[in-house]
Amino acid sequence: MRSPVPGQSPDGEQASDSTPLLQGAPQAEAAPVCCSARYNLAVLAFFGFFVLYALRVNLSVALVEMVDSNTTLANNRSSQECAEHSASNKVIRNQTGKRYKWDAETQGWILGSFFYGYIITQIPGGYVASKVGGKLLLGFGILGTAVFTLFTPIAADIGVGALIVLRALEGLGEGVTFPAMHAMWSSWAPPLERSKLLSISYAGAQLGTVISLPLSGVICFYMNWTYVFYLFGIVGIIWFVLWIWLVSNTPETHTTISHQEKEYILSSLKNQLSSQKSVPWIPMLKSLPLWAIVVAHFSYNWTFYTLLTLLPTYMKEILRFNVQENGILSAVPYFGCWLCMIMSGQVADYLRAKWNFSTVCVRKVFSLIGMIGPAVFLVAAGYIGCDYSLAVAFLTISTTLGGFCSSGFSINHLDIAPSYAGILLGITNTFATIPGMVGPVIAKSLTPENTIREWQTVFWIAAAIDVFGAIFFTLFGKGEVQNWALDDHHRHRH
Repeated sequence: MRSPVPGQSPDGEQASDSTPLLQGAPQAEAAPVCCSARYNLAVLAFFGFFVLYALRVNLSVALVEMVDSNTTLANNRSSQECAEHSASNKVIRNQTGKRYKWDAETQGWILGSFFYGYIITQIPGGYVASKVGGKLLLGFGILGTAVFTLFTPIAADIGVGALIVLRALEGLGEGVTFPAMHAMWSSWAPPLERSKLLSISYAGAQLGTVISLPLSGVICFYMNWTYVFYLFGIVGIIWFVLWIWLVSNTPETHTTISHQEKEYILSSLKNQLSSQKSVPWIPMLKSLPLWAIVVAHFSYNWTFYTLLTLLPTYMKEILRFNVQENGILSAVPYFGCWLCMIMSGQVADYLRAKWNFSTVCVRKVFSLIGMIGPAVFLVAAGYIGCDYSLAVAFLTISTTLGGFCSSGFSINHLDIAPSYAGILLGITNTFATIPGMVGPVIAKSLTPENTIREWQTVFWIAAAIDVFGAIFFTLFGKGEVQNWALDDHHRHRH
């Protein structure tokens, strides 16, 4: 699929879906990548999202150590379909951490409370970032989460209610981060480098999951669970200091950016940003390309959150891996996803810049691979019985292929309305947070006996939702700046 001729489309939308989307305007020569301000921003953002996800998932591991095992023993049903195959671990472990008598339902509320805060600040975060910039919003969002994390042991001591409130507050802080980052990239990312820059920054989230899952397990094993929260909380505060010191909201306000790079970024975005002060809420919410992203984002996250929350359970109850193996094997799929995100960003921009592929073609192809691929391997994983290595391989391939979506629908907000990208991400992520709240609950209710047949149902549901989202986005997704996002700008130009 090659791009159409640049120009004006019949419905008045900017036909910048084609790769040479700014050839009509004078462009500055592409600025070097090495030591550039935009790539420095991507690297700092990478570490920011690394910290963010480490702060998000550390509780899932620590919670196992926080709970008195006698409380959950009665409800612990491991499937006997697969043989136990883990060698018993003789290493003497630290057990000085305080234990609490929380039943399975209480633990579910503790883990789920994060999302109730997270969903509230998505759209406000995008709106505020579009008005005042994303730097402080993103910085204080992660700082707040890090500080609250430091207080987790105290909250647990006060009582389960205090811990639930604390986790919800962490969710409030994290909720602004993705919309704020999208808003910053609307001013920083040249269109032909969007896939690369955004996939680098958001790949930190996957690596944060990869490293914090096993690392939290090691800290719990050799020290005690309180240190999980202290370590990651302190790392978050250190990152905040670097972020405030080294980052600027826009190229114009950056103190050390080269003149060449500043001109390159500003000229590449010249015809893409709107100068209108008010947000066009009504046309925005009527926009079918936006709802195509909403459906894709919701569908992808159903699989993502179901696996993120329940993969350790599947490893333990069905495949019968022990705790140490579980921590490492549960992290392996996310390492694959991280590699895939970095690679797909490079490939996507290469196809657009060198092969003249249209933006919409790249977004749709990458979304199809990143949603239908995981669906196929997820279903396959449910049908290979007790073949441990094949099960881990299929689950890893499934999660890895999901990384293609980082250059698909995930950054399509910047293609259709760069001026309002933060708000659009806030809207789509609000819907996409719902699977994090209900997906694991539904999966738990479908697997009361933890049998392979029950898990097949869970995988089929997730796969069907994924495929539906991929088809919907392919039918209704767009790659060009929408008319409602450029109205005021067009008036000024013509």
